[in-house]
Amino acid sequence: MEDFLALHVPGEPLLLPNAWDPGSARLLESVGARAIASTSSGFAATLGRVDGAATRDEVLDHAARLVAAVDVPVSADLEAGYATTLDDLALTYRRAAESGLAGASLEDWSGTQLLSAAEAAERVGAAREAAPGLVLTGRAEGYLHDVPSLSEAITRLQAYAEAGADVLYAPGMRDLDEIRTLVAEVPRPVNVLLLAGLEVPALADAGVARISVGGAMAWTTWKAAATAARAFLAGGSGWLTDAATGRTEAARALR
Repeated sequence: MEDFLALHVPGEPLLLPNAWDPGSARLLESVGARAIASTSSGFAATLGRVDGAATRDEVLDHAARLVAAVDVPVSADLEAGYATTLDDLALTYRRAAESGLAGASLEDWSGTQLLSAAEAAERVGAAREAAPGLVLTGRAEGYLHDVPSLSEAITRLQAYAEAGADVLYAPGMRDLDEIRTLVAEVPRPVNVLLLAGLEVPALADAGVARISVGGAMAWTTWKAAATAARAFLAGGSGWLTDAATGRTEAARALR
């Protein structure tokens, strides 16, 4: 936990790319990632499903495979913990810790609605107690679910910090001034989801300690594959140049 948490330096953010399978994890490690996160949407897509449609067992098994694939710390996107009761939530995070993960996140979105701040904080506390060795990221999901309130995000993240979260995250924030205010008002390192219009140097200047990309790299891969497939099905072969480059990258990464 200490080694992974030490990478979270306000103003010198950890750039945390999100892998969707063991091969992509090795690729990210091979190009210099100091740590790796999973992506719930990217992993679900490998199963032919939409985000949120993977089961707890599938997600935890996937996380364990990522851990086994690389030598850098891995943090898992565990959505809302795949549990409705505190005891079942605790089981999720105990299993996560046992898999060798360095970190894991917990959302305050149930899958259908935002939980109350009090209930969400209680769930953070249960995860913290169950897995004291994990770097626990508390997530305030309002910006992703049509409740883009800075004051609400600050209040919630303060409560999650009090309950034991090590890192705080309000995915979906786009306004740099709001991000700067959030960083100033919460007592733990802040993660920001890199979105179009945001730049790493500006986020660093705002005091952000970690930057992740969610499923964006997985979707970049989907676009490249779709483009190549359409070209092939239309009788083209120019896409094979990119394939050769990709094979070279794979040769560097796979072992």
